[in-house]
Amino acid sequence: MLELINQTGDINKIPENRLDELAAEIRRYMVDVISENGGHLASSLGTVELTLALHRVYDLPKDKIIWDVGHQTYTHKILTGRRESFRTIRKEGGLSGFPRRNESEADSFDTGHSSTSVSAGLGYVKAAEILKKDYHVVSVIGDGALTGGLAFEALNNAARLKTNYVVVLNDNEMSISKNVGGISDYLDRIRTSENYTSLKMSVSAGLESIPGIGTKMVNAIRKTKGSIKQIVIPGMFFEDMGFTYLGPVDGHNIRQLIKVFTEARSFPGPVFVHVLTEKGKGYAPASKNPVKFHGISAAKLTEDPSPEDHGETFSSAFSSALISAAREDRTIAAVTAAMKEGTGLRRFASLYPERFFDVGIAEGHAVTFAAGLALGGLKPVVAVYSSFLQRGFDQLLMDVCLQNLPVVFAIDRAGFVGEDGKTHQGTFDLSYLSMMPNMTVMAPKNGQELDRMLRFAVKNNGPTAIRYSKGKVPPSVQKMETSPIEFGRAEILHKGSKIMIWAVGDMVGTGYETCMKLKEKGYDPTLVNVRFIKPFDTELLESLAKDHEYLMVLEENVENGGFGSLMLGAISKKELKVRTDICGAGDGFVSHGSVEQQRKRCGLDPVLLAGRAERRLKGME
Repeated sequence: MLELINQTGDINKIPENRLDELAAEIRRYMVDVISENGGHLASSLGTVELTLALHRVYDLPKDKIIWDVGHQTYTHKILTGRRESFRTIRKEGGLSGFPRRNESEADSFDTGHSSTSVSAGLGYVKAAEILKKDYHVVSVIGDGALTGGLAFEALNNAARLKTNYVVVLNDNEMSISKNVGGISDYLDRIRTSENYTSLKMSVSAGLESIPGIGTKMVNAIRKTKGSIKQIVIPGMFFEDMGFTYLGPVDGHNIRQLIKVFTEARSFPGPVFVHVLTEKGKGYAPASKNPVKFHGISAAKLTEDPSPEDHGETFSSAFSSALISAAREDRTIAAVTAAMKEGTGLRRFASLYPERFFDVGIAEGHAVTFAAGLALGGLKPVVAVYSSFLQRGFDQLLMDVCLQNLPVVFAIDRAGFVGEDGKTHQGTFDLSYLSMMPNMTVMAPKNGQELDRMLRFAVKNNGPTAIRYSKGKVPPSVQKMETSPIEFGRAEILHKGSKIMIWAVGDMVGTGYETCMKLKEKGYDPTLVNVRFIKPFDTELLESLAKDHEYLMVLEENVENGGFGSLMLGAISKKELKVRTDICGAGDGFVSHGSVEQQRKRCGLDPVLLAGRAERRLKGME
């Protein structure tokens, strides 16, 4: 059946009684490809039937389907002319793992972060109204994304619509970690209630069959449906907001889904369709352990997709350091936004549950909540991915830095993250953190230094950020000795002459390899571990500038506003005579590929860097 799917709309060639067969083929194909490429497997396995039903009911690309986050769209890609190219997903030059408008007209919105689909969908609806365009809009949002405040701001606004707009809740009780909070509890109560939609549809069909008066009776009941629903369904939050609620619906029953979406498409005004799905459906290991199979690396799939040789990662080093610090200081607390596993907080949560807080996908709330914890006398450590912390920018600036509160931000996935691509690269944090008054920003070269920085941070009397990368600590620096942490001081790892390389965080490994390449060419570079991005060691810079001609700055951050920009400012202010090269992530969004490929693309490869330094030096002679 899958061979018949070559372009958008080909699903209509498949008889309805064979759609389950197509779903099974898609799952097998998906598992086969992701075993080679890595990717978001469990979430996409859970939305196969849901996607098939949407494509069957709606006319793509004319109609618009907007996927929240977008990591569940592998079936959508396969159905929209990308079946063959799906084998390139997440590879350099291949398909993105998320919706991208430059890949297909059927992709309506570029996504990658959470809770945006309802806002974007509402924008499409209003644009269609104003420009008199004839298309339908559907936003698909998960119950995890529904914990984000942006989603509720949009739902509140959408309730005033008079034209059709469908919001589909893909409810699998998961984001990446198990969902928490009042919204999750509310949906639990609905899941266990009698299936209202089946009851309503059967009653409506029966009444409409009565000659002459049936349709009038159904319309009259719809006008007074609020009081009836209050009896049938426990809590009518979405109805009270102004939506017509349909559900809960079995998200793996294609016929029922087609029936419900067809009805939802016909209603005037906003409609909320509640669909129950199983994350990892159809692949036993992913269904059994959806957390581990949420996003997996490129490896043959097993019941445990984790690599056998973990080595030391910055995340694991942070986990051990935080537990050790919390053991000695009972005021240390940890906060995360639905990323307990990813940020290394699982063990902390198990050991100190009363000091662990998962606030759901709500980064802005996490930051201000931590500000309240600090004012209450605790020492909060907010563990968050770099690209997600951007969502709490205003709270960082106004609620933490303005009040100069002792909140620690443990920023994981800083720099290049690899195959997740443009929406997930942590290449902006140095720029936006460094411009904030009162903020101290650090970056460790290895796990031992991260431990010392965390102990320093929880004693610091103001906002402190520690940013570190995804994956293993570079082997070249894993066992390097770490001198004591002194506020605002860098660390000289090797004192040479003529060339100095200042490296931020795990770029120390790249700096070290670059020094080795330059030594082969007859140079003896000085290597500096920056440690403190803000405030950085201007005294050391001034001292080294006296006997060095050339400065190379290495950072996995956009060059605008990054550490190199701070150094250039100091060089200009102090009128230092040193030729400076800023080597970073350029001025753009870095697309998917391996971290090594991304570094080469940005010129952050030791061979390329050594050649660049040599050319600059020869040009100076």
